[in-house]
Amino acid sequence: MEPNTNTNNQPQQPVFTIEKLYVKDLSLEIPNAPGIFLERETPEVNIQLHTKGERIDEGMYEVLLTITVTAKVKEKTMFLVEVKQAGIFQIRHVPEADMDPVLGIACPNILFPYLREAVSDIVTRAGFHAVILNPVNFEALYYQGKQQAEQKAAAPEKVEETQKVTH
Repeated sequence: MEPNTNTNNQPQQPVFTIEKLYVKDLSLEIPNAPGIFLERETPEVNIQLHTKGERIDEGMYEVLLTITVTAKVKEKTMFLVEVKQAGIFQIRHVPEADMDPVLGIACPNILFPYLREAVSDIVTRAGFHAVILNPVNFEALYYQGKQQAEQKAAAPEKVEETQKVTH
Protein backbone atom coordinates (compact mmCIF):
# COMPACT_ATOMS: atom_id res chain seq x y z
CA MET A 1 0.00 0.00 0.00
CA GLU A 2 1.31 3.48 -0.86
CA PRO A 3 1.89 5.89 2.03
CA ASN A 4 -0.52 8.52 0.68
CA THR A 5 -3.56 6.25 0.42
CA ASN A 6 -6.03 5.01 2.99
CA THR A 7 -7.54 1.53 3.27
CA ASN A 8 -10.03 2.27 0.47
CA ASN A 9 -7.07 3.07 -1.81
CA GLN A 10 -8.22 6.69 -1.94
CA PRO A 11 -5.53 9.40 -1.87
CA GLN A 12 -5.31 11.08 1.51
CA GLN A 13 -6.13 14.76 1.60
CA PRO A 14 -3.25 17.14 2.21
CA VAL A 15 -3.07 18.52 5.76
CA PHE A 16 -1.85 22.06 6.44
CA THR A 17 -2.42 23.55 9.88
CA ILE A 18 -0.79 26.28 11.92
CA GLU A 19 0.30 24.78 15.24
CA LYS A 20 2.02 27.83 16.76
CA LEU A 21 3.12 31.34 15.75
CA TYR A 22 5.74 33.06 17.88
CA VAL A 23 8.54 35.61 17.99
CA LYS A 24 11.68 33.49 18.27
CA ASP A 25 14.12 36.38 18.63
CA LEU A 26 13.85 40.15 18.80
CA SER A 27 16.59 42.71 19.21
CA LEU A 28 16.77 46.47 19.12
CA GLU A 29 19.88 48.61 19.16
CA ILE A 30 20.02 52.41 19.39
CA PRO A 31 23.80 52.91 19.46
CA ASN A 32 23.76 56.71 19.14
CA ALA A 33 21.08 57.51 21.74
CA PRO A 34 20.29 60.03 23.06
CA GLY A 35 21.88 62.33 20.45
CA ILE A 36 20.25 60.54 17.52
CA PHE A 37 16.82 61.67 18.74
CA LEU A 38 17.83 65.27 17.97
CA GLU A 39 18.38 64.48 14.27
CA ARG A 40 15.74 65.99 12.01
CA GLU A 41 16.86 64.41 8.75
CA THR A 42 14.88 61.57 7.25
CA PRO A 43 16.79 58.33 7.76
CA GLU A 44 17.81 55.93 5.03
CA VAL A 45 16.22 52.58 5.82
CA ASN A 46 17.76 49.29 4.71
CA ILE A 47 15.77 46.06 4.95
CA GLN A 48 17.07 42.50 4.65
CA LEU A 49 14.63 39.60 4.66
CA HIS A 50 15.40 35.86 4.85
CA THR A 51 13.27 32.74 5.07
CA LYS A 52 14.19 29.29 6.29
CA GLY A 53 12.10 26.15 6.70
CA GLU A 54 13.08 22.86 8.26
CA ARG A 55 11.49 19.64 9.40
CA ILE A 56 11.39 19.33 13.19
CA ASP A 57 9.37 16.12 13.50
CA GLU A 58 7.29 13.79 11.37
CA GLY A 59 4.90 16.10 9.46
CA MET A 60 5.96 19.11 11.56
CA TYR A 61 7.98 22.03 10.20
CA GLU A 62 9.35 25.25 11.62
CA VAL A 63 9.50 28.20 9.25
CA LEU A 64 11.55 31.22 10.26
CA LEU A 65 11.13 34.65 8.69
CA THR A 66 14.01 36.95 9.68
CA ILE A 67 14.13 40.67 9.01
CA THR A 68 16.84 43.18 9.77
CA VAL A 69 15.88 46.85 9.55
CA THR A 70 18.65 49.43 9.78
CA ALA A 71 17.94 53.17 9.78
CA LYS A 72 20.81 55.61 9.30
CA VAL A 73 21.21 59.36 9.12
CA LYS A 74 24.41 60.08 7.23
CA GLU A 75 26.83 57.56 8.77
CA LYS A 76 25.10 57.37 12.16
CA THR A 77 22.86 54.43 12.91
CA MET A 78 19.51 55.57 14.31
CA PHE A 79 18.36 52.06 15.11
CA LEU A 80 18.84 48.46 14.14
CA VAL A 81 16.00 46.00 14.64
CA GLU A 82 16.10 42.27 14.02
CA VAL A 83 13.00 40.13 14.37
CA LYS A 84 12.75 36.38 13.84
CA GLN A 85 9.09 35.48 13.45
CA ALA A 86 8.53 31.74 13.52
CA GLY A 87 5.75 29.30 12.99
CA ILE A 88 5.27 25.61 13.51
CA PHE A 89 3.18 24.07 10.77
CA GLN A 90 1.75 20.59 10.40
CA ILE A 91 2.11 19.59 6.77
CA ARG A 92 1.19 16.06 5.72
CA HIS A 93 0.35 14.21 2.52
CA VAL A 94 1.91 16.90 0.34
CA PRO A 95 4.10 15.64 -2.51
CA GLU A 96 7.81 16.12 -1.82
CA ALA A 97 8.14 18.29 -4.94
CA ASP A 98 5.61 20.74 -3.47
CA MET A 99 7.20 21.02 -0.01
CA ASP A 100 9.77 23.71 -0.90
CA PRO A 101 7.15 26.11 -2.29
CA VAL A 102 4.88 25.49 0.72
CA LEU A 103 7.76 26.25 3.14
CA GLY A 104 9.14 29.12 1.02
CA ILE A 105 5.93 30.83 -0.10
CA ALA A 106 2.78 29.78 1.78
CA CYS A 107 4.24 29.77 5.30
CA PRO A 108 6.11 33.11 4.96
CA ASN A 109 2.88 34.68 3.66
CA ILE A 110 1.20 33.63 6.92
CA LEU A 111 4.11 34.85 9.10
CA PHE A 112 4.67 38.22 7.41
CA PRO A 113 1.78 40.19 9.00
CA TYR A 114 3.02 39.17 12.46
CA LEU A 115 6.59 40.14 11.57
CA ARG A 116 5.37 43.46 10.19
CA GLU A 117 3.47 44.22 13.39
CA ALA A 118 6.44 43.28 15.60
CA VAL A 119 8.78 45.60 13.67
CA SER A 120 6.34 48.52 13.74
CA ASP A 121 5.64 48.02 17.44
CA ILE A 122 9.27 47.81 18.58
CA VAL A 123 10.36 50.80 16.47
CA THR A 124 7.48 52.89 17.86
CA ARG A 125 8.24 51.82 21.45
CA ALA A 126 11.86 52.83 20.85
CA GLY A 127 10.68 56.40 20.24
CA PHE A 128 10.85 56.53 16.43
CA HIS A 129 8.20 56.87 13.75
CA ALA A 130 6.73 53.50 12.86
CA VAL A 131 8.32 51.51 10.07
CA ILE A 132 5.51 50.09 7.97
CA LEU A 133 6.84 47.29 5.80
CA ASN A 134 5.46 47.02 2.30
CA PRO A 135 3.86 43.73 1.29
CA VAL A 136 6.31 41.12 0.05
CA ASN A 137 5.82 38.83 -2.93
CA PHE A 138 7.25 35.63 -1.45
CA GLU A 139 6.50 33.70 -4.62
CA ALA A 140 8.72 36.02 -6.68
CA LEU A 141 11.45 35.89 -3.99
CA TYR A 142 11.27 32.10 -3.88
CA TYR A 143 11.67 31.67 -7.63
CA GLN A 144 14.35 34.37 -7.80
CA GLY A 145 16.33 32.55 -5.10
CA LYS A 146 15.84 29.23 -6.86
CA GLN A 147 17.04 30.71 -10.16
CA GLN A 148 20.12 32.20 -8.48
CA ALA A 149 20.93 28.84 -6.87
CA GLU A 150 20.61 27.08 -10.23
CA GLN A 151 22.89 29.64 -11.92
CA LYS A 152 25.44 29.28 -9.14
CA ALA A 153 25.34 25.49 -9.43
CA ALA A 154 25.76 25.66 -13.21
CA ALA A 155 28.74 28.04 -13.05
CA PRO A 156 32.09 26.26 -13.09
CA GLU A 157 33.86 26.58 -9.79
CA LYS A 158 36.92 28.74 -9.74
CA VAL A 159 39.83 26.60 -8.67
CA GLU A 160 42.87 28.38 -7.45
CA GLU A 161 46.04 26.48 -8.01
CA THR A 162 49.14 27.12 -6.05
CA GLN A 163 52.40 26.18 -7.61
CA LYS A 164 55.40 25.37 -5.49
CA VAL A 165 58.62 26.80 -6.76
CA THR A 166 61.80 25.27 -5.50
CA HIS A 167 65.22 26.79 -5.99
